[in-house]
Amino acid sequence: MIKEPQQKISPEAVKMWRVVDLIVYFTIVLFLLAILFFQKFYGWNDLISKIIYLSMILVFISSVIEIIFIPVYRQRTWRYEVDSKYIQLKHGGAIKKNHYIIPMTKVQYVNSSQGPISRKFGLSTIRIGTMASEHKIPAIPERESIELRERIAFLAGIQESDKGRENESE
Repeated sequence: MIKEPQQKISPEAVKMWRVVDLIVYFTIVLFLLAILFFQKFYGWNDLISKIIYLSMILVFISSVIEIIFIPVYRQRTWRYEVDSKYIQLKHGGAIKKNHYIIPMTKVQYVNSSQGPISRKFGLSTIRIGTMASEHKIPAIPERESIELRERIAFLAGIQESDKGRENESE
């Protein structure tokens, strides 16, 4: 029997996801304000401004939930485990639960990546590829992600030349 995954992602993930969500919602609000400006400037139908105001209210409510509550929930529910036979990924909960068990024999590549925001928080994402799909372990501290990537590569029997070839395609 396979035991439940116990490893947690970094608590810094909450801050990183909040910054990303702030950028997304700020962009959405700017877009809605631009449409509202054009509606006033060109004298479009008043129905458009009502729709925009309603959209802004919905965006505000959504942003509060997405920025304050969802990152904390995501960080608390994300678990992973790596052993000699399997990689387990478990996340989600209230609406949809995901629990993946990936046999090491199916792993074709493993790499890590960082965007500018995750780099600011010292976090990386591990990407694990199989023939059928790609799986991610988000928000792993940078040093830990290097060790984890190397451990998975070793356990999966991935040669250095295989890892290099995969990184060239990014």
